[in-house]
Amino acid sequence: MIKIIGVRFKPVGKMYYFDPMDLDIKTGDYVIVETSRGIEYGEVVQGVKEVEERVITKPLKEVLRLATEEDTAHFNENKRKEKEAYDICVEKIHKHGLEMKLVEVEYTFDENKILFYFTADGRVDFRELVKDLASVFRTRIELRQIGVRDESKSMGSIGVCGRNLCCSQFLGEFVPVSIKMAKEQGLSLNPSKISGACGRLMCCLKYEQDTYEELIKVSPKAGAVVSTPDGEGTVLNVSLLRGKVKVRFDNDGTVNMKEYSVSELKTLEDGKEEAEDEYMTEEEKKLIESLEDEPEEKKDTKNRGKEKNRPQRPKQKPAKKNEQVSEKKDEKKDEKKDEKKDEKKDEKKDEKRKPIKGFRKRRPKKNAEDSKSGE
Repeated sequence: MIKIIGVRFKPVGKMYYFDPMDLDIKTGDYVIVETSRGIEYGEVVQGVKEVEERVITKPLKEVLRLATEEDTAHFNENKRKEKEAYDICVEKIHKHGLEMKLVEVEYTFDENKILFYFTADGRVDFRELVKDLASVFRTRIELRQIGVRDESKSMGSIGVCGRNLCCSQFLGEFVPVSIKMAKEQGLSLNPSKISGACGRLMCCLKYEQDTYEELIKVSPKAGAVVSTPDGEGTVLNVSLLRGKVKVRFDNDGTVNMKEYSVSELKTLEDGKEEAEDEYMTEEEKKLIESLEDEPEEKKDTKNRGKEKNRPQRPKQKPAKKNEQVSEKKDEKKDEKKDEKKDEKKDEKKDEKRKPIKGFRKRRPKKNAEDSKSGE
């Protein structure tokens, strides 16, 4: 077992675990800790408790000290500087003509880095902006592009329910939400009714999804043939939360309808519920699909295509073992062929040098003087 505490650096943000060491730390205290971004000032939202080591991601960083009054004053001073940095950055963005919206500015506690959070439709070339900001603040500058959900969480707003946004009040992390949840809960696929202030599907669709999934397992679908205390009938409508099912009976040309509880019915033949999106146009379907969050990989590929109007090179897959073996065999075959060719060339050269059969070598002609002396 190991002792940990939970620290949060924003009022509504992710909780991080730290080693409390031998300090007497309680919930609500402020501490100074070391993070990947540097020295940070955070609030303890979970007191000291013991957990198993396998639950914690190692290495677990230690708490440096409890925050003093000077640390709190320094933290408040950084918050004041963030407002000034925000105004300066907005001016620089307009100066460089960049299509981006600044959302938030954050100073690290030791002032070694300033983080600027912004939103944009695609990728933005902000290299010149970073140089300009670095020359003003004389410290490390980091620009981070965030999504529309993070923007709504940071700025806050009022939801369709009339209350403050859940993400800006108590949601530490975003949970994936899909159109399937709205369909299973019987909601109208109207973008204005199922989307939030950020333009994406409302996070509250996830709250009751587990209950709906359990009720769907034990309830018959619309169109199913069921056995009731009054005979066989066809399911017309299912009210999941009430646990009621409306059944239609066709007897001698007369149609009767009656409502039963789920426990009174037994499914004889499964039915297929009619999908609401079957009557939608292609444009309406695309609009509904755009409410879902896209994976990061797809976003990157889209942004790259906008940034560079040229096709991407396909990624080369690592060669498999069988392919590597075949390549080595081909290389050996090529080497043997080259050796044979060289041997044949050498043989031809040697044949040219050999004397041809049936012919004698001509003797050199003697001079006239040599012939006379011989006589």
